[in-house]
Amino acid sequence: MIHPTAIVSPRARVDAGATVGPYAVIGDEVEIGAGTTIGPHVVIQGQTTIGRDNHIFQFSSIGDQPQDKKYRGEPTRLVIGDRNTIRECCTISRGTAQDQGVTIVGNDNWIMAYVHIAHDCVLGDNIIMANNATLAGHCHVEDWVIFGGFSGLHQFCRAGAHAFLGMYAAVSRDVPAYVMVGGHPPGPHGINQEGLKRRGFTAGQIANIKGAYKLIYRSGLKLDQALAKIDSLAESQPELGLLAASLHASTRSVVR
Repeated sequence: MIHPTAIVSPRARVDAGATVGPYAVIGDEVEIGAGTTIGPHVVIQGQTTIGRDNHIFQFSSIGDQPQDKKYRGEPTRLVIGDRNTIRECCTISRGTAQDQGVTIVGNDNWIMAYVHIAHDCVLGDNIIMANNATLAGHCHVEDWVIFGGFSGLHQFCRAGAHAFLGMYAAVSRDVPAYVMVGGHPPGPHGINQEGLKRRGFTAGQIANIKGAYKLIYRSGLKLDQALAKIDSLAESQPELGLLAASLHASTRSVVR
């Protein structure tokens, strides 16, 4: 299933059940799993591992050198999981020696055209990134986060599970789990209630998350005081555990 015009290194490991389209280029250290489709003119380089049943559309550049002036050719990696859709002209860089040396994309993510995922980013599962969304280096994005078109996350920032970044939002602080961020400059706009309903959260769970949001943003408490209350509530309201964990993990302060 390799098109005769594709250039595939004899050192690459391409499963017999994978498909490589016309004029694609597959480098020496690339591994591609069963059922994965590589579209026309896709270039995959570096120590890149791609799992099963992914679809990478035309003109994407996957696993090439990071856009980091400190990079000096160190042997870093890109790991992509299973069942991801990566649309046209996306760029995903491998890691750098200044971090863990690996960029990671999880499973079942929907990555639309012209998205850029920079070096050392770590993405979970079921993430949606609309057209032209951008992650700078060293970002961490947890499960079920949605990025609107042209939104961006500053280097070293985190987006907690089920968060939502609105169109054009340029976010330079951490986004707590469940929180919607938008505007210029970006600020919090409630919780991602519709997304939580679609994912099976009950009315009671959503009400609890709303209450925790109010502790952070409406109560007048300092963040550490609000977090202490949320930690306590999470003992009986386990859905608040994700929110508490994202606040504890924050290193750049959170969007306020």
